[in-house]
Amino acid sequence: MQLLLKNIKQLVTVASNGKQCKTGVEMRDIGVIENATVLIEDGHFRWIGADAKFTTALSDDAHIVDASELVALPGFVDCHTHLVFAGSRENEFAMRAAGKTYQQIAEQGGGILSTVKATRAAVKKDLKKLASKRLDDMLKHGTTTVEIKSGYGLEEESEIKMMDVINELRKEHYMTVMPTFLGAHAIPPEYKQKPDEYVEFVCERMLPYVAKRKIASFCDVFCESGYFSVGQSRKILEKARSLGIDLKIHADELAPSGGSTLAGELRAVSADHLEHINDAGIRALKAGGTVGVLLPGVSFFLNHSYAPARKLIDAGVPVAISTDFNPGSCMSFSVPMMMTLACTQLNMTPEEAIAACTLNGAAALKMSNTVGSIETGKQADIVLYDIPNYQYLAYHFGVNHVNTVIKRGVILEF
Repeated sequence: MQLLLKNIKQLVTVASNGKQCKTGVEMRDIGVIENATVLIEDGHFRWIGADAKFTTALSDDAHIVDASELVALPGFVDCHTHLVFAGSRENEFAMRAAGKTYQQIAEQGGGILSTVKATRAAVKKDLKKLASKRLDDMLKHGTTTVEIKSGYGLEEESEIKMMDVINELRKEHYMTVMPTFLGAHAIPPEYKQKPDEYVEFVCERMLPYVAKRKIASFCDVFCESGYFSVGQSRKILEKARSLGIDLKIHADELAPSGGSTLAGELRAVSADHLEHINDAGIRALKAGGTVGVLLPGVSFFLNHSYAPARKLIDAGVPVAISTDFNPGSCMSFSVPMMMTLACTQLNMTPEEAIAACTLNGAAALKMSNTVGSIETGKQADIVLYDIPNYQYLAYHFGVNHVNTVIKRGVILEF
């Protein structure tokens, strides 16, 4: 099966030139081709370049799309989400609007544990139905690869229920799904007075089971005061690594917790949040080759500080942008909205924001050899937008500009 996209007004390739990610000034080089053609064959990019240079013979049944009024980008890679959950927390949104803090709401029974209660009570079929609808909506907005975490179970049966939902969606849904085990998202109520026992339970009971069934590509920990200390986080992550699971870490979100330094020391694939990262943490991420995943939607939604994107980029840390879609701190799966926030609040350029949401997002999932850029041999995930140029995407915010989503070389119908 051949699919030819011709006369593309502007093609943004985010070409990696053989690298896993872009850093520093490289993030501004997003490989724009004017009046471009892309040939897709058997679900992969076969030819990419200017219209005038295309001479490849097509099969008789090739499907041709005239994209002369459209701009094309790689499908977005949303590398940090919590989209499997039950219930919602608009009541907490109202409480924050009335002056309550995130921590105060958690102390009153809200926060993560509120969603834990609803998710524990939900049956797997209902969780899967809710999550599948969210994946459909994300595809409609240009996201073609997503990471999904557990973490709203916090006990064996419910955590495995979540992981099973994630893995079933991974097999059945058009979206490319990467599963992350986040059993250490918070201390469950039944372990409130004995957190070390819960850490032991995660290490000796849940992680070995997850590893045996091969249902998680990554293990994540919320390293923060009131959640998991650096020492507890280290124990969980080292156990995961010993079982062959790659590492991620929620780091320095509410305060400089030391999570980013730990991430760099353990050479974690990514350290996520980083709103309060310090210079030592930045140096650690650079030395560890760890991707810094920034989540500006959280800062916007909670009215918190934003991560120091410029310091991270200028220091040579690979920076990705993600939504952190979840019911408590960012009820949005719009990657273009995160790009707007990156440009207006993180002082990133539109080019840096695009690189952060595509190739570098893929690097945060160890997938940049497969997705995240439009290059020959890679999976054909490409999105066409009704916009005059790529800069317009972050500029005209709050609107879905998607014209066509192509996933693995297939034009999706919604």
